[in-house]
Amino acid sequence: MAGLTPDDKRLLHDFAEQIAELAERHQSRWKVQTSDGRILVAIRTPTAPHGLNVVRLRRQIEAQSPDVIALNDTNMHDPATGLTKIPDLIVIAEEDVDGTAKGVDPRDVLMTMEVVSPSNSLDDIREKLADYPRMGIPLYVVVDPRHDKQTVTVHSDPSPGPDGLRYRKTVPHAFGDTVTAGRWTLETATLKSYPSDW
Repeated sequence: MAGLTPDDKRLLHDFAEQIAELAERHQSRWKVQTSDGRILVAIRTPTAPHGLNVVRLRRQIEAQSPDVIALNDTNMHDPATGLTKIPDLIVIAEEDVDGTAKGVDPRDVLMTMEVVSPSNSLDDIREKLADYPRMGIPLYVVVDPRHDKQTVTVHSDPSPGPDGLRYRKTVPHAFGDTVTAGRWTLETATLKSYPSDW
């Protein structure tokens, strides 16, 4: 969020929190996030394939690493950048989760995972790809179940360059591949694709 002062970032976060609280009072189907000085409000439209993919990935990660947990739909706020996100999965050491906080500190997160939604794909593919390295996330996995994609892409090695802080390594895989993401091995043959008419 270039150009925003620390006070601006705090005000943006506070206003986003107020919107999230308002949304919760009406319905809990809203996801409130921030990116580049904007507040993004999207309605949650859960589908069975999306939910199955999130659960199957979470089970694999936790089975391989008893010391971590994979939290789904949990707030993650970074005071340094002012960014707030709600990933599909946050992989974090259980001891680093503060059970009294509203969210997790992204600087403690080991990996985030997003399962692309049919109605909101650019948020996962473009916005979060730019924001997560700035929040200190070392590893970002994007699962795209759209019928014409069916890919799993692992983004890693965040480092600065002429284009800013970005992931410098991107490895694409197809559904069915065995995918290495950091210390985890993900079997993707059981991932569900979206129907062709979505």
